[in-house]
Amino acid sequence: MIALFRKEIAGFFSSLTGYIIVIVFLFANSLIMWIMPGQWNVLDSGYAGIDTLFVISPWLFLFLVPAMTMRMFAEEKRLGTLELLLSRPVAEGKIIYGKFMAAVVLVLIAILPSVVFLVSVWILGDTPGNLDRGGTAGSFIGLFFLASVYAAIGLFSSSLTDNQVVAFIIAIVLCFFTWTGFDYLSALPVVSKANDFVVRLGINEHYRSMSRGVLDSRDLAYFILMVVLFNEATRISLLSKNRRNA
Repeated sequence: MIALFRKEIAGFFSSLTGYIIVIVFLFANSLIMWIMPGQWNVLDSGYAGIDTLFVISPWLFLFLVPAMTMRMFAEEKRLGTLELLLSRPVAEGKIIYGKFMAAVVLVLIAILPSVVFLVSVWILGDTPGNLDRGGTAGSFIGLFFLASVYAAIGLFSSSLTDNQVVAFIIAIVLCFFTWTGFDYLSALPVVSKANDFVVRLGINEHYRSMSRGVLDSRDLAYFILMVVLFNEATRISLLSKNRRNA
């Protein structure tokens, strides 16, 4: 598993794609937070906070995380190395979680430089250090868990096809639905009696809860369950593919 983890990390940064993904994430947030005028601009808002980062990042990760994961199984299938990988005396779970851990570390690498935004706002405030520390810490943790679910969804999507573009599109659709789709479903008249339950099925509700600085065990359990669910779906997809080829 560790060898596979290292291989994925090295493979990601062996091409320009890895660097471009991280740069795009940081550049887009910087542009919206500091340069483009409007309600999301920190300097225009008159409020010392980085709420914009936590509003915009889930939408950016909606595209960037699938871009990170789209090749992880699709490329193995295209090159014919997936069968070789599955034939080794390594459990499918170790293969999946090795790749998942690599994707999560890549997400962390993308998130960590945004601490510069936090330091900037910390210094620029009328009263330096006057930030909602609990809400900010909760938002960073929530963003990490959200991106981890996106990574698990991206791996699952990559396991369904040998075409990276198709895997990318499937992942975007699934990530979008889990992020905000349940909010739209809850507004339908047919589910009005189960409105609260339907909303809690989506990532957005739990992410918002963490952003308030409240680390509820139910929110943590939700994110962990979603990661396990999609990783298990990936395992089933790979086993199904392996049996068909046997």
